[in-house]
Amino acid sequence: MLELHGVTAGYERGRPVFRGADLTLRPGESLGLLGPSGCGKSTLARVAALLHRPDHGTHRIDGTPVTRYRHRAPRRLRTSVGVVFQQPRLAADPRLRLHEIIAEPLRATGRRTAAQLRDVTAESADRVGLGPDLLGRRPHEVSDGQLQRACLARALVLGPRWLVCDEMTAMLDASTAAALVGVVEEYRDRTGAGLLAVGHDPVLLGRWCDRTVHWNEIVKP
Repeated sequence: MLELHGVTAGYERGRPVFRGADLTLRPGESLGLLGPSGCGKSTLARVAALLHRPDHGTHRIDGTPVTRYRHRAPRRLRTSVGVVFQQPRLAADPRLRLHEIIAEPLRATGRRTAAQLRDVTAESADRVGLGPDLLGRRPHEVSDGQLQRACLARALVLGPRWLVCDEMTAMLDASTAAALVGVVEEYRDRTGAGLLAVGHDPVLLGRWCDRTVHWNEIVKP
């Protein structure tokens, strides 16, 4: 399970963004986290994805306590969680081509030949609907939807057991949003991965997720 208990996290001068958050995601489950903009959902998503250290509370992944975050987290834990953010242009290095963006986690973990990198990257790109003609382009040469497809491929390329999608479809048109949700669901059906989908649209989360919790239900006032 992915478990957060009594988590308090903040950014500025020790002031917490939220206090005492409790959240449990079971293997294979899709959980929607619903709340208004600015309430702290994205900060909680970053904690769950090992990208932000909480000030207090406990965090466990598959029974293992998380004590280090970002690049200091053990590789086994880092690679168990894939994350997709709301704004792909802030989440992707503008200097990289799409195939390099997708391959970033592969390069970070090493132990692959150049041919293996090409094969795995091409397969991941194909799964999210990116053709070979787009992989050599940089972010400014593609649409938001195409770039978000690359970011989703990057999140899935290491085969994570847990996915965190933070407003993944908010910047996209309806057809692209539906396509990317379909990619996530195909991956989950195939692998049994758990999903935390963060958003402010109750209709989308209600259709996508097994259950939905409201922000006010999981944090202390």
